[in-house]
Amino acid sequence: MRTGDGIQHFATSSPSRFAVIVFTLLILLFTALFSLPASAASGKVTPLADALFTAVSTICVTGLSTVDMYTYWSPFGHFLTWIGVNIGAMGVLTLASIMGLVISKRLSLRAKLIAAGDTNPLRAHGGPVNEGQTVRLGEVGQLLMTVALSTLVIEASLTVLIYPALLVAGITPAAALWEAPYYAAMAFTNTGFTPASEGLAPYINQYYFLSVLMLGVFLGQLGFPVILTLFRQRWHLRRWSLHAKLTIITTVLLFVVGGLVFLGLEWDNPATFGPMDAGQSTFQAFFLSAMTRSGGFSTIDIGHLHGSSLLVGTMLMFVGGGSASTAGGIKVTTLAVLALAVWSEAKGRPAVQALGRRIPSDVQRVALSVVAWGATIVALSTITIAQMTQAPIEHVLFDVVSGFATVGLSTGLTAELPDPAVYVLAATMFMGRVGTVTLAAAIAATSRSQLYSLPVERPIVG
Repeated sequence: MRTGDGIQHFATSSPSRFAVIVFTLLILLFTALFSLPASAASGKVTPLADALFTAVSTICVTGLSTVDMYTYWSPFGHFLTWIGVNIGAMGVLTLASIMGLVISKRLSLRAKLIAAGDTNPLRAHGGPVNEGQTVRLGEVGQLLMTVALSTLVIEASLTVLIYPALLVAGITPAAALWEAPYYAAMAFTNTGFTPASEGLAPYINQYYFLSVLMLGVFLGQLGFPVILTLFRQRWHLRRWSLHAKLTIITTVLLFVVGGLVFLGLEWDNPATFGPMDAGQSTFQAFFLSAMTRSGGFSTIDIGHLHGSSLLVGTMLMFVGGGSASTAGGIKVTTLAVLALAVWSEAKGRPAVQALGRRIPSDVQRVALSVVAWGATIVALSTITIAQMTQAPIEHVLFDVVSGFATVGLSTGLTAELPDPAVYVLAATMFMGRVGTVTLAAAIAATSRSQLYSLPVERPIVG
């Protein structure tokens, strides 16, 4: 009873830390399951490095793999992958809130505050919401239900759209019955695993099928707060939250700019877009732009991209998708807030403004902290893996950022990593998925009221 009471107290008093523990336990559980002989097509025990990496990639909805996902795993292993990405897609705080409900039968006030801070479309900063937002706490249950229902409805709808496309592509009706929901889950969760050894290469001219995948990835990148806002307000643009507006505007802008840049850089590359006509090149460029934002699907060999294109893809991956979404990265709203701060400083404005609203300074500090921590993790991982492998730095950086931002695209380096580098990249994926949650919890935990102010002195900057 004391143990149960202790777990209940910890789950309700510190849900962010509880979320990290839940994620860790899930990874350990799936590592054990992937290690079973029944999970491998060969019927043999999977080595620890491969089982752990696959578990982390699955739970963190990354999509990177050290083995051939199609040929290595048995049907049971593929089922574990499908279950794992859907669990991971629910998000760290949402998962912690659900587990807290299971253990305590209710959400404490603090748990509601933090859950609302992750999913509330009207939130003002990361971590616990302020007093002005506590009026929304009654909607936490509805928000958590929205996460589960939207995942179910969107994946079911994508399955219905994908099934006939697979039949047209020559897949048998029986095989399409499990490939369709598999593709739907991998698209919406922004994971990028495929149920075929050739990946999406056979579908390079199936524009309808690829468009449905882009739609699923786009919905996954928006995030549950934006999905809820769109469902409630629909076309009442003035009622959209600032978070929803910034997410959609930045997402569309990055998609368009990324597509145009890839088209300009790769149009004459004989290993990628060179043999294609203008229409094919344009479509594939925008498909690549969408997938580098966290989707993870690819119709071309990423390792054949020009170095300049790899750098552009690295930048897009680092940004990622929307907050409280299935995508990774530093998030598009983080980029938007920092860009607005730079613009406001250049214009000499006393405060950061956007679309008729003022963005408080604490949001800017959190955005800067997320970028700084993300860049630090990526730099350390890149240096470590580059030293271990002596591989080209652009390939190492691309795969490391792909892991950190839970994208899943690879230059081919990941499959060739030695076991020590596999563990480093697995840790990078884990920190990329739950690192911002830990940061928010640390900021909340160390926040104290200060009843005095120190003297002001301005250091020279720049």
